[in-house]
Amino acid sequence: MSEFAFELELCAHLESRREGIVARQLGASVAVPGGRILDIVCVEPGPAFDERVAITSESIPDAAIGSAVGTGRARYWKDAFDCHPERARRAVDRALELGFFERDHTASADANREYVRQTARYPDWYDRLVGIENKPDLDQPGDLEAQLRTDVSLAMVDAVVLATESYVTRAHLNRLPDEVGVWRVHRDDTDHSLEIEVIREPASLLVDQPGIEPLAFRPGRADIEIVSPQAKAQARRRLAERAYGKGWRTYEFPACGACQPADQSGATLPYCAWADRVVDAAAECGPSCPGYEQATAPAVELEAERDRQTAWEADPDGTRRRQAGLDQFG
Repeated sequence: MSEFAFELELCAHLESRREGIVARQLGASVAVPGGRILDIVCVEPGPAFDERVAITSESIPDAAIGSAVGTGRARYWKDAFDCHPERARRAVDRALELGFFERDHTASADANREYVRQTARYPDWYDRLVGIENKPDLDQPGDLEAQLRTDVSLAMVDAVVLATESYVTRAHLNRLPDEVGVWRVHRDDTDHSLEIEVIREPASLLVDQPGIEPLAFRPGRADIEIVSPQAKAQARRRLAERAYGKGWRTYEFPACGACQPADQSGATLPYCAWADRVVDAAAECGPSCPGYEQATAPAVELEAERDRQTAWEADPDGTRRRQAGLDQFG
């Protein structure tokens, strides 16, 4: 089957059996943003997960989280950031929009100086991050070995797993880093449900130690960068926040009569009767497809489904406080 279908079905299966957040296609590098994309990320809940749920359904800007803006005394926004003013301004505006920041109109007599505070202290909401690389067919490995070695040497996630439908041989295992766990995914052809056979458990990676991120490979050498524990911690926070806001339901349903919503593990997936599989509507569907039947795209509320199926809330109450008499100032 296609890697896209494999990925969606595995996300649905994991979400139905795990607490926390399941997301897909997220950047997991530090020195080169976008240099490594993880197929699936599972964010296990920390002690204050419910407090994070209460703030906002979307990703909070990392610059806002890492700023000197706190929940106590309001701060002049320019003094609270150690980054480019334009980035700081974008972070402030977005944090205000999300309800993570609020303006304090009483903190300064100067109307031109904007003071802000956090509406809630940023919580310790996530624990382990698990990265999953999907490769349903190990006979077509691509850059699999190099990708997994990067994940292990950088150690930005707590554990790395390879998920496949292929029969896993000793030769396959010997080509993979010992730290990488291996799952073989079995499919029930009757109801398309999945079962996971654990071939090898993943090792815990040293996320609190310096990591090594490969930058470029040349004959006989590789350029690398040593990534500090502090940089990794910040990147892990960004990854967790991005996973929280994005989730994994980032796909479309085509305007085609051959493709109808199908339930799998409680999730609604774009199943094409003509292709007899889940399809990537953005890449595969359209008039050029031999099975195309023009129709109205089905109305599927994926955000509402995520709200129903998980602890994530689409429209939380928020933590912004109302100051009596000041609502008129926005």
